[in-house]
Amino acid sequence: HPHGEPRHRQLKAVLERSLRDGGAILIPAFSIGRTQELLCDLEQILSEVRSREEQWCWSDLPVVIDSPLGADVTRLYRRFRRVWRKEAQARLQAGRHPLDFSQCVTIADHAAHESLVHRLQQSGEPAIIVAGGGMCQGGRIVNYLKALLPDARTDLLLAGFQAQGTPGRLLQSGCHSLWLDGEEIAVQAQIHSLSGYSAHADQQELLAFVQGMASPPGAIRLVHGEPEAQHALARQLALTCPRATVSCGCDNSAAISSAVALTNKPTTC
Repeated sequence: HPHGEPRHRQLKAVLERSLRDGGAILIPAFSIGRTQELLCDLEQILSEVRSREEQWCWSDLPVVIDSPLGADVTRLYRRFRRVWRKEAQARLQAGRHPLDFSQCVTIADHAAHESLVHRLQQSGEPAIIVAGGGMCQGGRIVNYLKALLPDARTDLLLAGFQAQGTPGRLLQSGCHSLWLDGEEIAVQAQIHSLSGYSAHADQQELLAFVQGMASPPGAIRLVHGEPEAQHALARQLALTCPRATVSCGCDNSAAISSAVALTNKPTTC
């Protein structure tokens, strides 16, 4: 997965396009990890533009955290700043705070949440909303989607993987309407996908993890991921760990034999 600077530039480019259109910028996000990563990147962007000509676009732009769990976890992150990575520590030493900057606003109770949804629907004013949950299946993001997806000024930023069958995947695939809470919602908003925010290890990292185990596993069962990805990883694991029984939970398939693959000798666990 791409991380760091490329991800930060990608986010800034999408936000700049969104600001030119006006309206709200919605970012569905998981409460643990994803929300805090987004806040760090947003703080970096806002810090960069303060001394530049485009300041007028950004200086009064609120960054709203509308997720009770996300807000609680962010407070815990602030408490344990001593274990932050070096780049974040450098920001603190420069007088900045990646998780507690001036334009960051937290919505606490449900009444305030409903009031903000109504206000944005009526006014079309610009704001960045980071709300749970990450695949648009539930959480406070759903109310924003119902109210703002029909508005062409709205931009929806999908930061991370969207699983099959979720509203997030439907929106990512370009649907013109979708059902939320039993109501069909027209989709006029602009939909953007951002890479680099996945919290999961990729195939090579998973293979390296298994290879690094002190005691080679006798059985490996894949329980997460779409069928195609599970099968591809299972084939690689069968080659990497020929003594292990590898199976996919997605289809309760029979164990994949280590014999089905290559003639060259693999690196074993």
